[in-house]
Amino acid sequence: MTAHRSPDTGPDRSFPTSVDVAIVGSGPSGAAYARILSELCPDASLVTFEVGPLLTDPPGTHIKNIVDDDARARAQRMSEGPLASSETVVRTADYSDESPRIARPGTFLLDSGYQFDGEDGLPNAAMSSNVGGMGAHWTGACPRPGDGERISSLDNLDELLDEAERLLGVDRDPFGDAPFAAEVRTRLADLLNVGRTDDRKVAPMPLAVTRHDDGRLSWSGSDVVYGDVTRHNANHVLAPEALVTRVLTRDGAVEGVRVKDTRTSAEHDVRARFVVVAADSLRTPQLLWASGIRPEALGRYLNDQPQTVYAVRLRDVSEDAASEVDPRGRSTIVQQSGVSWVPYTDAEPFHGQVMQLDASPVPLAEDDVPTPGTIVGLGWFCGKELQASDRIEFDDNEMDRYGLPAMRIHYTLTDRDHENIAAATAAVERAAQALGEPLGDKPFTFGPGASLHVQGTVRMGTVADGTSVCDPRSQVWDVERLHVAGNGVIPTSTACNPTLTSVALAVAGARHIALQLTHTSAVLVPQEV
Repeated sequence: MTAHRSPDTGPDRSFPTSVDVAIVGSGPSGAAYARILSELCPDASLVTFEVGPLLTDPPGTHIKNIVDDDARARAQRMSEGPLASSETVVRTADYSDESPRIARPGTFLLDSGYQFDGEDGLPNAAMSSNVGGMGAHWTGACPRPGDGERISSLDNLDELLDEAERLLGVDRDPFGDAPFAAEVRTRLADLLNVGRTDDRKVAPMPLAVTRHDDGRLSWSGSDVVYGDVTRHNANHVLAPEALVTRVLTRDGAVEGVRVKDTRTSAEHDVRARFVVVAADSLRTPQLLWASGIRPEALGRYLNDQPQTVYAVRLRDVSEDAASEVDPRGRSTIVQQSGVSWVPYTDAEPFHGQVMQLDASPVPLAEDDVPTPGTIVGLGWFCGKELQASDRIEFDDNEMDRYGLPAMRIHYTLTDRDHENIAAATAAVERAAQALGEPLGDKPFTFGPGASLHVQGTVRMGTVADGTSVCDPRSQVWDVERLHVAGNGVIPTSTACNPTLTSVALAVAGARHIALQLTHTSAVLVPQEV
């Protein structure tokens, strides 16, 4: 393996007994901690524990970059956790599927506790268990938050977002030369740009993707975030199939973690000066709860982004333009119509993205063969009204498939949420009419959780007043040297894709740890048993 030093792969592999920083989770935010610390404190000893398997070399590669179809499907299946064979998991690659529960390839759903009588629940809340986390499966969309989405308490938010773009390898206009892209954006702009500030006007969607000279596309996963500096860091250990079952604390400070080798069931205590829990928005608060770390806001202010979708066939576009596209390197999104972005505003609290579909999500007439690239999907995401009653509870009397307290999700869409969904639906219909011929009778809204943008469960705040879990550096209140990371840290109601923001917050947290390591005694030398 050409990346990070790893524990032995055999049944008797060893783990470090002491490190400077233990990171739980290898998704983009956990990887950002490893990257920044590798850059700023190259002598510090680091270990990343990941409950799922290693899929690729280098670790954390996006599965879209796996060329062989069978190998890609195998990697997706390996990511689907302990429920991979469960009949309760509905899998689909169909963008238009209206099933009540949808688990996209590479993800898995909760098998219980996701909905209660009289509540909307989160039936589609999904997770991935693999090196790279959801970063091996995401769409790569990296829009910047605006207006009420922004975290006003962070004066340096824009600089942190710049750094997040660097780590994720974001291209702000990857398909600028797509034949239909300019026309799509012109039609959207004519409809939607009136009254918007420059940063909130229709624009290309920034994507974490690299276009190569030969036409290939490479999608960013945690491998890009790690970068060569982390891969070549001999002081960083990456440990897959290693379940952290407890954060160890003493006298209000972190001592380390307890980790279970899922290959052997052996448990190990790893001493650490700092611990970063970057599991995901569901499993990060679960691990804190299981560790007896239970601030009032833990698991609360849970929020997702209701998602309304539609499809349209572009009108009055040239077949000649489509024929100019180099067909090499096509992926789920290809280059005829690009990816366009309709930013969130406070007046219209939803975020839109328009991208090419490989095929119509509804049946076309048998003799109707559309010009390549002219079927596009419209997805509008709404911000959720935040309320403390939307929460994850944890049942100490029932364990999940990993042996941690089972999750019980309480979640309700408010009257304002329904109003916003209705407004987003109307906006999608107007946009579809402006672009061309809508396909299907009307837009539809996926069930809660389908956006995969769950947030708020370990939210950031400026004071320890019971409404937040961590401070602006992502350090958990009242537990020294314990940090949390991921989409769960975002404290605002957002409609834009959250990964760029969560990586930006991870940068701030990693810098804080680096500063403390620099100003304390010499870093630890990792030891193994």
